[in-house]
Amino acid sequence: MENTPHHLIPHGRGAGFNPVNRFERITYERDPDCEDPLNPAVTTEFYKDTSKSVISYNDSPDVGFETSLNVYRGCEHGCVYCFARPTHEYLGLSSGIDFESKIFVKEDAPKLLRRELSHPKWKPQTIVLSAVTDCYQPIECKLQLTRRCLEVLRDFRNPVAIITKNRLVTRDIDILKEMREFNASAVNVSVTTLNADVARVMEPRASSPMHRLAAIEELSKAGIPVNVMVAPIVPGLTDHEMPSIVKAGANAGATSAGYVMLRLPFANKELFERWCETHFPDRKDKILNRVREMHDGKLYNSKWGERMKGKGVFADHIGALFELAVKKSGMKGRGYRLSAESFCNPNDTQMTLF
Repeated sequence: MENTPHHLIPHGRGAGFNPVNRFERITYERDPDCEDPLNPAVTTEFYKDTSKSVISYNDSPDVGFETSLNVYRGCEHGCVYCFARPTHEYLGLSSGIDFESKIFVKEDAPKLLRRELSHPKWKPQTIVLSAVTDCYQPIECKLQLTRRCLEVLRDFRNPVAIITKNRLVTRDIDILKEMREFNASAVNVSVTTLNADVARVMEPRASSPMHRLAAIEELSKAGIPVNVMVAPIVPGLTDHEMPSIVKAGANAGATSAGYVMLRLPFANKELFERWCETHFPDRKDKILNRVREMHDGKLYNSKWGERMKGKGVFADHIGALFELAVKKSGMKGRGYRLSAESFCNPNDTQMTLF
């Protein structure tokens, strides 16, 4: 397989090319002769997503939550391993550069969320923000859609669990503190590596490891429960860091921890292989062989119960190492339990006043 030379990888991007969309017959490729070979650039474009609902429902038994909300489709963080990349193929785009440079924005998300929470059939329960793409990716600084959705959730006292790898989450500590008063907020911060150089090429536009740990500390000091997620673990590249990441998260104030193994569905296999060849050619075989070892000789196994953790000797070793790391870290909790008991419809409250 031909790798992408460093000088042809768009600046600040995780993917170096657009793999073929498995649903499309027509494809296009960038012409390097038409670009500056010393600094190829891809401008991020934003499109309006006109979805009529925003709460998604999940019935996968190994995910751990039933409802989620994603205000963005595509993610400018550009994490090369992101399991959500293939979702862009449903839009007629590629899971490569397209996923991180063509972002769809649900401008009506706060309004739609308010409408859905007001519906008589809504069953109050924890809603996860960023179950697919990060709700605190760079454009959130300007649009503040996540913050406005949090304001809606606060008004309804509906519990929320956030998953992010961006320090921007600390901007909304004020709302999260209010929700914490009725046990309705928690944050999961993903830390894949403590090596800034690895993070820079693996997650080019996400917050640095140092800033993610700083976010954990700020959230913890504000009384908000934080779970440090070693996710994903890249075997042969970052697996040895798990104990250090767990310890660093605990020192920053995280009260619990979790981990997920690398997942490479569909076009992610080709993307990740080429990325390894480009950035870590000396470790490529070790990384990919370790992944295959955990998935019956394949780079991905979609079987529930195995896709998140893998199986086999190496997977068992990672699991045991994680348990030991958590024990040594001194963390007393193994997760958080949020409550929907305080849920109330503010619209009903206003009606009673009249």
